[in-house]
Amino acid sequence: MLQALDTLTLSTSGAALYEFTRDVRRFVEASGVATGLLTVYCRHTSCSLLIQENADDDVKTDLDGFFRRLVPQGMAWIVHTTEGADDMPAHIKAALTQTSIAIPIAQGRPVFGTWQGIYLFEHRTRPHRREVVLHIIGDA
Repeated sequence: MLQALDTLTLSTSGAALYEFTRDVRRFVEASGVATGLLTVYCRHTSCSLLIQENADDDVKTDLDGFFRRLVPQGMAWIVHTTEGADDMPAHIKAALTQTSIAIPIAQGRPVFGTWQGIYLFEHRTRPHRREVVLHIIGDA
């Protein structure tokens, strides 16, 4: 049984989806695991992870627009505003998505669909440095 662990640091420039599929593929290939399971874990509460289409950038635009409409800034009932108007909406968006994703590994590669990519979904409006932990376990 093989295991490997790494942390990616992803820089964001504001609310948007940031693809890091290539980084995940490189990590899996370097691990030596042929068959197993990859866990991708986001160490933050105001961004999240998504597996989504990566062939058309309009998908990212539409997803971001949907979540902005679903959870807009400036909702009068929000109490937690210590870090700004975008903070609690970012926490709500993260709660509606996920901070951890499991991806099967087969033949030494993540089993993504043809048009799938993995994204960090930044929910804050200002730039951040985000950490995503990759853990793989399996057989050579």
